[in-house]
Amino acid sequence: MALVSVILVCRNPGPRLRDAVASVVGQEPLADAEAGVELEIVDGASHDGTVAWLSTLNADRRVRWTSAPDGGVYTAMNLGLQRARGTWCLFLGADDVLADPGVLAAVAPRLRASAADLVAGHAEYTDGRRYAPSPQRHAWRNFVHHQACFYRTETLRRLGGYDTSLRLQADYDLNLRLLRGRAGMQEVPVLVARCAPGGLSDSGRWANYREEIIVRHRHVAAWQAWVWDAAALARFVRKAWRRRTRAGSPEPDATV
Repeated sequence: MALVSVILVCRNPGPRLRDAVASVVGQEPLADAEAGVELEIVDGASHDGTVAWLSTLNADRRVRWTSAPDGGVYTAMNLGLQRARGTWCLFLGADDVLADPGVLAAVAPRLRASAADLVAGHAEYTDGRRYAPSPQRHAWRNFVHHQACFYRTETLRRLGGYDTSLRLQADYDLNLRLLRGRAGMQEVPVLVARCAPGGLSDSGRWANYREEIIVRHRHVAAWQAWVWDAAALARFVRKAWRRRTRAGSPEPDATV
């Protein structure tokens, strides 16, 4: 049985998938070779050559993959959760990479010793933004970064995995269900993943903030939720303004 199942979901990811996979299979060996790392790739019936490339990985016993139509990213994550053989699981997308080759070896001793259901590290976007766990602010927004979280596999299965009626914020919903169920959480001061900006929860679209509000009202008292709903609206407006400002900025003079 593996210690960690890295579950990587994708659809038509193009060549960027190769960097994500390489960051996992290139990890340093764990101290306990009998409880290492496996990679579960769940592809949503890509038609960009991904399936042919995945076939070249068949000789690597650390990697398993499947490709079939699915109902979206959280359906794919639930499928990966069902297939996972690790005690812990970590979810990545094709735009994400593990921060360096020693990440899992650094985290492994803490995972083995932990009694928690969620062990959360740090994540960094390629534009320089860095995220650390902040459970005390759980009513404000997602309080951990999805690609930096190690979830106890049996706990996620017991909870039923991700709510696939949600398209953008099912990870926030899952984290709040864990918190409300008094699942233990432990922070590790390790940079786990580097992520490209513009993903599902980083796009700045109103649909993302709207779903955040829906999830918040499921788990947070209404009087408290309304305060943070207003903050979500302010974040949306600020991000939209920044996008518009960047779009309207003149191109730098190439002759300078």
